[in-house]
Amino acid sequence: MYLYQDLEQELTQLIMQGQLPPGSRLPSIRQQCQERGLSKATVIHAYQRLEAAALVESRFKSGYYVCAPATRHRTPSEPTHWSMPQLVDMSDLMRDIMEQGAAFDICPHEEQGYDSLPAAINELNRCIGRALRRQKGSDHQYYDEPAGLPELRQQLSARYARLGCDIRAEDMVMTAGCQHALFLALQSCCRPGDTVAVESPGFYGVLQLLETLGLKVLEIPSSPEQGISVAALRSALEQWDISACVVTPAYATPTGSLLPQTARQALLDLAEEHDFILIEDDIYGDLGFSQRVAPLRQLDKTQRVILCGSLSKSLSRELRLGWVVASRPQQLKRLKMVNLLGLSRFTQQGVVDFISNGGYDRHLRRYRQQLRLQRDQLITLLDQHWRGLGEIAVSRPEGGLSLWVELAPGHDLAACYLPARSQGIVITPGNLFSAQERFSHCLRLSFAHEWTKPRQQALIRLGQILGGE
Repeated sequence: MYLYQDLEQELTQLIMQGQLPPGSRLPSIRQQCQERGLSKATVIHAYQRLEAAALVESRFKSGYYVCAPATRHRTPSEPTHWSMPQLVDMSDLMRDIMEQGAAFDICPHEEQGYDSLPAAINELNRCIGRALRRQKGSDHQYYDEPAGLPELRQQLSARYARLGCDIRAEDMVMTAGCQHALFLALQSCCRPGDTVAVESPGFYGVLQLLETLGLKVLEIPSSPEQGISVAALRSALEQWDISACVVTPAYATPTGSLLPQTARQALLDLAEEHDFILIEDDIYGDLGFSQRVAPLRQLDKTQRVILCGSLSKSLSRELRLGWVVASRPQQLKRLKMVNLLGLSRFTQQGVVDFISNGGYDRHLRRYRQQLRLQRDQLITLLDQHWRGLGEIAVSRPEGGLSLWVELAPGHDLAACYLPARSQGIVITPGNLFSAQERFSHCLRLSFAHEWTKPRQQALIRLGQILGGE
């Protein structure tokens, strides 16, 4: 055989045997040339043949990576009907999950102290520490201004401008995370008793906010691949008036769906036609594996979109910094001052320094690759260890932190919550993502953390619990 065929066959065998797992990086072309005494053309030819066989993929300025094996799982089904408007009554299950601090970790208690602190968080902590040391005189006796630190708002505005969004720093109000931003957005455009359309399955945090504000929920079917159904929303609007629609166009939880460009414009047209506000949750926008998709607001010409975002999912849960952008920010500032006088100026200044020094972009480049690897590993683990559950459907998001698993009808994930929790395993059953009696045979699984041995064992044990063992 030719030399490139020798190399191709050897790497193919390593991939098939699992010695080069999905997401792992192949040795660089230069390294292969030096270690094997091969020409650059020979190595490139071998790698290109592996890519043509869908065994590896090339990533721009990064190298060649092993692809996840073609999954045998089908895509989870899409709900077929929208619901009637109704008030929300969330269960105590969500509160218990939050008390465990485990919304995105399958076994948090066993894992505490196991993961090393990422370099980006160390750098962020140093930036915040320097900001604290630079405080002068009586700085600590004054509140942050209601809109938040001007330098941070200008910086975020500039980042959105790179995506084609005309967002002024004056239109932005800093918040204590994205949940707080969504709360202010809903307060600004809804009154108790109004109806709000949401994705189904959709973010349980939005359902909690609707419950608190006394708003009715209208659940609109959402595809695990393409997000909210604009056709279903249009059909529902023929019978019901809504004040707002909360939507996550980029990598929505729990499915990881990405709203297509044509659907985005159709959604904006529908909002204009029926006179309602679109509240955009852009919290996962920075976590696209291959690209940063511009937010829905980038297409907004009639000021129908209130944009909400945060750094909590893309950088640190502990960093409670978010923002809300609207055409009339004065109302948002007044609402914010009712329940939050101000944020930490020193934390905001530390984030300004971290972003301006390039720390955030460096972190995103590494984190996106890490998340893609962890997604592939999760799908592979499910394929290997959940076969006893029969045919299951699994979404395959191209960004975000989680995927959606649909088991055969008859499984009750909520009934498995306590048995799993007694063994240190925390799950988010599908019924949390709806105010209806839906998705009881589904669950959200997150790939936000490394698949260390304890987490792998927890996932395997969860499959056994679901199988009745």
